[in-house]
Amino acid sequence: MSSKSVQQLDRVVIRFAGDSGDGMQLTGDRFTSETAALGNDLSTLPNFPAEIRAPQGTLPGVSSFQLHFADHDVLTPGDAPDVLVAMNPAALKANLRDLPRGATVIANTDEFTKRNLAKVGYDQSPLEDGSLESWHVHPVALTSITVEALAGFRGLSRKEKERAKNMFALGLLSWMYHRPTQGTEQFLKSKFGAHPEVLEANLAALRAGLNYGETTEDFSVSYEIAPARMAAGEYRNVTGNMALAYGLVSAAHRAGVPLVLGSYPITPASDILHTLSGLKRYGVTTMQCEDEIAGIGAALGASFGGAMGVTTTSGPGVALKSETIGLGVALELPLVVVDVQRGGPSTGLPTKTEQADLLQAMFGRNGESPVAIVAPRSPADCFDTALEAVRIATTYRTPVFVLSDGYLANGSEPWRLPSVGDLPDLTVEFATAPNAVDDDGTPVFLPFLRDEETLARPWAVPGTPGLEHRVGGIEKADRTGNISYDPDNHDHMTRLRAAKIERIAASIPDLEVDDPSGEAKVLVLGWGSTYGPIAAAVRSVRNTGANVARAHLRHLNPFPANTGEVLRRYERVVVPEMNLGQLALLLRARYLVDVRSFTRVRGLPFTTVELADAIVSATQEVTP
Repeated sequence: MSSKSVQQLDRVVIRFAGDSGDGMQLTGDRFTSETAALGNDLSTLPNFPAEIRAPQGTLPGVSSFQLHFADHDVLTPGDAPDVLVAMNPAALKANLRDLPRGATVIANTDEFTKRNLAKVGYDQSPLEDGSLESWHVHPVALTSITVEALAGFRGLSRKEKERAKNMFALGLLSWMYHRPTQGTEQFLKSKFGAHPEVLEANLAALRAGLNYGETTEDFSVSYEIAPARMAAGEYRNVTGNMALAYGLVSAAHRAGVPLVLGSYPITPASDILHTLSGLKRYGVTTMQCEDEIAGIGAALGASFGGAMGVTTTSGPGVALKSETIGLGVALELPLVVVDVQRGGPSTGLPTKTEQADLLQAMFGRNGESPVAIVAPRSPADCFDTALEAVRIATTYRTPVFVLSDGYLANGSEPWRLPSVGDLPDLTVEFATAPNAVDDDGTPVFLPFLRDEETLARPWAVPGTPGLEHRVGGIEKADRTGNISYDPDNHDHMTRLRAAKIERIAASIPDLEVDDPSGEAKVLVLGWGSTYGPIAAAVRSVRNTGANVARAHLRHLNPFPANTGEVLRRYERVVVPEMNLGQLALLLRARYLVDVRSFTRVRGLPFTTVELADAIVSATQEVTP
């Protein structure tokens, strides 16, 4: 029985950091899975280099994984870590500025060699020069202790043994925060089952870390965080990309059509392709195409053939797909374009987050070519947003953008599994017979004869007897779909396509406002992944006694019907965005309201503190 004390905490933020080859993403992922199994609410922030293997031991090569877990609802991955596990000097230097005074540092002393210190500009070890006196530092020889613990594995080289140091670190942190390890053990068995000695070595390193925490005098306290109160149900940990993939499959099933993905791998969207490629038994066809243009061409062709065509990409890929998206607008076929946004322009910051593709999604095509745009607010919400995108695409026969981003795509949170019966009915009605008669009474099919409510045209599967019709990118004549260069017809069709997108607003909910007092004069309005930081910041400001309202947009084109009325209700509207004010620009143009932008483009999510400061400043500007 341990004699060490156990301290109760309500929350903690841990960041694992090391070289890009140190397995920090795997370590963080396994710690997250065990934390989710215990019932804590959580949010994660993976952060890694764009290079496949960045220079070892350098600042650009640092990879990190941050996890915030608590006994209450968690809205963000945390502003700053309470605990930093630094596997080398570069990891320490790259992350120390984020570490508040008094936080805990666990440093792998084996890597603090003269050569590694020089790589990041340290003249002497910060573990020895007194520069870390403001933090609780635990120097641990993670590498050499791991190698010693694996001394009996004679079939493994020293280098192979050193690779298990991340499992030792995971074991130590699992002891510190009372995390179970059974799930990790099962994971290792499935991963290394074909290599028994490698498997046993990793298991031994994991247990050695647990035992080290229990026996060493350096760690005298361990911590417990009680499970969070959550709605009853079955939960699993899910990333945004995984939730989007599952949402697309579920939506296609509810629509009663096959799902066809045409895609080209691009960071940070590739995991959607990876996930869907393993779901063939659920009516999913995936095509890894030769380029972005081929990917969307295959998806749009699948939609023409009666499937739900989807393509996944990031900002640079959207630029390449723009002509075919315009073709989808002209053909008026359902198509879902998933844009997992990343830092730009051009190649930009491939592994960092941003939400700067809104204007590209809105206007990035030639001619008047409006499309619907929706944006998820959290990793789990990606599932529901995918369902909504498919609903809009199939109901209104239009391309629909899903604007996710790198933060949502790679971040994770607990997701309550929905009942299939609770999912919306998205059943598609294909055209099966002629829908008009010609002058002599003969039945004919008019491919652009529109539904009176939605303005959608019929969706006719090729080969259906009697429904032969022409498609292509040249302007169509109203009703018949024949090629037309008539000026009045072009004006008419252009306005019809725009009106069809506006009709979507009739089928989406009003913009909901969280204004408990009803007396707020400041509204904070967000979209996409700013949801968590905004909610946390508003909660913080309200705790000081200030009245602040909050709202969040899922539908960005068209906006909810009451958006203008909501904006005009408040003296000050603050719009935080990870761009230079793109939503603010659209709102100002559409509603003539003086919204105020608060923007950051650092490749990282907003912090609660910086948003709270901006909100407080806004409350001080309004009339008392």
